[in-house]
Amino acid sequence: MTLLARRLAGPSLFVLGVFGAWGWVKWPDVREVAEENPTSVAVVAREEAATGTHIPLEWMGLHDISPHLSLAVLVAEDIEFFQHRGFSWAEMRFAVEDARSGGRVRGASTITQQLAKNLWLSPDRSVLRKICEAALTFDLERFVGKRRILELYLDVVQFGPGVFGAEAAAQRYFHKSPLFLTEDESAMLAAGLTRPSVWNPDTTTPEYRERVALIRRRMANAEFLWRHLLQL
Repeated sequence: MTLLARRLAGPSLFVLGVFGAWGWVKWPDVREVAEENPTSVAVVAREEAATGTHIPLEWMGLHDISPHLSLAVLVAEDIEFFQHRGFSWAEMRFAVEDARSGGRVRGASTITQQLAKNLWLSPDRSVLRKICEAALTFDLERFVGKRRILELYLDVVQFGPGVFGAEAAAQRYFHKSPLFLTEDESAMLAAGLTRPSVWNPDTTTPEYRERVALIRRRMANAEFLWRHLLQL
């Protein structure tokens, strides 16, 4: 072993050892959320810490949420949700297309990847965080299943400032149960997912309205997704 290799080996082994120890102690048991609702959600905890307010989550079954909202979210965030195993080239392609259309309106992450980040991870873009996200995404797809992944996502995703989950969003913006959301209302909620701090059904900017219209067009052309939703 060269002198340089010996000098690098020590710090590298230390970093790997620290990461391994952290993973042993902190790594979530993904299989638990297949049957039970999480006791804490990272994205909500960050918002609570930032605002100093308690944000209760309402855990809704997928049968208590309008299929229009499920469809709107799928076409907005992850149109290949039922085909991929956690990672999608289509989402990367849509991200590029949306950026070329004139705005930063979506990321390239699938719903499964977003759920992993929302439940357990920080929002930073470090390589280590991305590795953790990939590993958790793989486990979610392996142990939890599509129906439960979509259900959990709709229960914890941010729909506006301080608004997390389908129940809170439906009550906050439309004063109704999420079960009774219409196609237009669902598109309005889904349109805000990429910029929840500034985009929501109360927004009147042309850019947000264009996003709503785009999602409605995608919903109209996504009959194949209805077949999957009906089978859940």
